[in-house]
Amino acid sequence: MATPAVETPLASDLPETMSEKTMPIESTPVVEPTPAPAPAPVTAPPPVPVPQAEPTAPVAEPANESAPLALEPVSKDAAPEPLPKDAPEAAPTETPAETAVPPAAAPVETAPEAAPTTENTSSTAPPPPIEKEPPTKPLPDLPPTTAAPAATPSTPTRSYKIAEDEPGVTKSVPYAAPDASAVPPIPAELTPEQTAKYEELLSLCKAITDVPVAKSSSAERKPLSDSERMYMTKECLLRYLRATKWNVNDARKRMEATITWRREYGVESHTPEHIEPENETGKQVVFGFDKEARPCLYLNPARQNTQRSERQIQHLVWMLERVLELAPPGSETLALLIDFKAATSGQNASVGQGKQVMDILQNHYPERLGRALVVNIPWWANLFLKAIWPFIDPVTRPKLKFNDDMSLHVPKSHLLKEFKGDVDFTYDHAAYWPNFVELCAERRRRYEERWRANGGQIGESEFYLKGGEKSKPLPTAGDVEKVAEGVQNVTV
Repeated sequence: MATPAVETPLASDLPETMSEKTMPIESTPVVEPTPAPAPAPVTAPPPVPVPQAEPTAPVAEPANESAPLALEPVSKDAAPEPLPKDAPEAAPTETPAETAVPPAAAPVETAPEAAPTTENTSSTAPPPPIEKEPPTKPLPDLPPTTAAPAATPSTPTRSYKIAEDEPGVTKSVPYAAPDASAVPPIPAELTPEQTAKYEELLSLCKAITDVPVAKSSSAERKPLSDSERMYMTKECLLRYLRATKWNVNDARKRMEATITWRREYGVESHTPEHIEPENETGKQVVFGFDKEARPCLYLNPARQNTQRSERQIQHLVWMLERVLELAPPGSETLALLIDFKAATSGQNASVGQGKQVMDILQNHYPERLGRALVVNIPWWANLFLKAIWPFIDPVTRPKLKFNDDMSLHVPKSHLLKEFKGDVDFTYDHAAYWPNFVELCAERRRRYEERWRANGGQIGESEFYLKGGEKSKPLPTAGDVEKVAEGVQNVTV
């Protein structure tokens, strides 16, 4: 989709600044049970002649340990094959406890007049029959195994690549964290009055039961989803308050309007597969962070590859959502870098598309644009910018820089060579797109996990959800460094 381009106002209308087997089962010797001890001698009267007892079956002599126990014959077809030389020996098979039975002792007869004696029933009771082991069945073929290694802490892995993995080579995948020197701006401390207004707005938002699914007055209303409740963070509510000059009722109305717009426009239903055709040439690229740790979104109108359509606007919105997911703790805004080099007027967005984009940005992404750098502006782009200039909020205008040196705003370690940076970046869609999508998905999953683990409430700290310490009220440079150090160990 052609990324809606922002045109530059004419020199006369703008500020001066505008100019990536079978294993054989070995017969295991059976350990013969130890004979039970003889019963204690019993004192009896002189023996009385007793008829000779019937001969009893001979008691089996204990087997020689070296003689293997006779097993049931095994079918030839089931005979196991030889074990591979490199396979480990089979573990010894334990004989079930119930088969180990002491040998029966010959009965001792005494005269009827003999005094009653107490006999050890455990040594005279006939043993239960010994069950025969069933024929051995061959085991399925198994590969040679090795002993399991000692347990060690697992090293997290991830399924995507990031630019930090490729030092000194051409980059074709995104950076995952800002340069160590980048520091998010420290937000101003709220005044008592502002704190009270925030608490009031928070209460109003928590009281919302349902919201329309479209702008129509007859549209169905539905309860807030978890993702919508998660959307309303503390920082989000504060952004809407600042955008409405701290008018609580206006902030609540705009918040509800944004939820309705997100539902109707399908912000959460647009998939990477739906958006991908628009980005095959790299006309929008998220790469690097500026000096205030803002993630950078490059717009390249010259790489336009589709005809004007609503999907082009959906493409921009989808990329805005993804780039904000990559912002580190403490960074709430993005940097927009627009390069008109080699672009033609036919590749530029229409004025109608430009106005639509401005409406979306200002009404539903308030306080999200931190810096917009526009370079290589042709005359027709200048006219375009002049046409949409009246629709740009006065608070937004100072954030626009025309033909500025980008290295003044973005560290050279994160800036592309064509803009006086040190990064040799080539857009390779097959490499960039899947890695970018997976990186963003991982960030989103961790964000949601933190939100649910902490109660899943409206007004949660965005700084905490992005990986910051909940106990710390404000971000510091150290927080960004921690993100930069730990993000390479993220597991997908």
